Amino acid sequence: MERIILHSDLNNFYASVECLYNPSLRGKPIAVSGNPEERHGIVLAKNYAAKACGVATGNPLWMAKQKCPDIVFVPPHYDLYMKYSQIAREIYSEYTDQVESYGLDECWMDVTGSTHLFGDGKAIADKLRERIKFELGVTASVGVSYNKIFAKLGSDMKKPDATTVITSDRFREIVWPLSVNDLLYVGRATHNKLKRYGIQTIGDLAQSDQNFLKSLLGQNGVMLWMFANGLDTSPVSNIDAKSLIKSIGNSTTAPRDLVTDEDIRITLMVLCESVSARMREYGFVCNTLQIGVRDNELHSYERQGKLYYPNRTAKALLDKSFELYKRHHTSGKPVRSLSVRACNLSLNENEQLSLLPEISNIQRQETLESTVDHIRKQFGHFSIQNGLLLSDRQLSSLNPKDDHVIHPESFLK
Repeated sequence: MERIILHSDLNNFYASVECLYNPSLRGKPIAVSGNPEERHGIVLAKNYAAKACGVATGNPLWMAKQKCPDIVFVPPHYDLYMKYSQIAREIYSEYTDQVESYGLDECWMDVTGSTHLFGDGKAIADKLRERIKFELGVTASVGVSYNKIFAKLGSDMKKPDATTVITSDRFREIVWPLSVNDLLYVGRATHNKLKRYGIQTIGDLAQSDQNFLKSLLGQNGVMLWMFANGLDTSPVSNIDAKSLIKSIGNSTTAPRDLVTDEDIRITLMVLCESVSARMREYGFVCNTLQIGVRDNELHSYERQGKLYYPNRTAKALLDKSFELYKRHHTSGKPVRSLSVRACNLSLNENEQLSLLPEISNIQRQETLESTVDHIRKQFGHFSIQNGLLLSDRQLSSLNPKDDHVIHPESFLK
């Protein structure tokens, strides 16, 4: 039996939510953006009015203003985006238990077993769009197909508030004329490589020699050839299945250049506390820690090292991250941004008390930090702080960005 896969994409999600809470923004070109005073001055999301003026995600604010003099910049409210994303997933789950998120604003659904209850794929897609518009106040575009790749492609083809159906018997006439970079996982570098060999459309890719694509792109070339020919068979995850998280990390751009070792330690402490708390939330410990450093000339690098013992305490993460920084940041240039990522994760199950002093020290530190988590949950994050952070209020109040939660079979968008 042929599968029926849906992909729902909430249109201009961040910008649409902002307009819901501030009606004065409606009808104006707006961009959700970082804070230029804290050197996060880029466009994070924009609406169609801003896009029509040429504003693109990632543009510096000065460039966006140059392209669209009337643009209105608004700060992001991630708590609202998370809330609306969760409501949307609850709606999807009423039609199937196979719901797989792809970011906050996109989800795949396998409704193959639900058609006898709710109608065919298009009928379900239209009902979802109707409910999202009525219950959330935003619009969605939904693609309907027999695999995940074409369902995603369908949701991108018509925006806003549209349903696009790509069937197995018509996909060549619908999909093959499209530009090859419309295909999921064809990024800028891959697109440029393919263009150099005259592969301009998805059809060109589909009709290329597999061995040539493998020599050009490795196994990704074979994978993309299969996608272009409609041969994707990857399943949609069950909504109750806990994805295996491969790494957990945070990054931040400092409001001023980090010059001294104390500046670095304070910033790393903020990041390590956040990563540590998230590992406890997900039930993981890490074996490897990675740091990322970008200096004030925008040169960046990443370095990693193994922990002596698998754990998740902020103290151990700070010690290792600072050690890596001191060992590898030999240029002496001021630092603009830092990231910390816990890698090589394992579940922290059935932990036993240990008589080894190193392990027992980790367990005592874990108990202490878990207590701090509980206090912060009850009374707010700044109700209790490490003494190191009190020496610089500006750096200790940084808001780290959760940017490195990576799931299997996922790719950067």
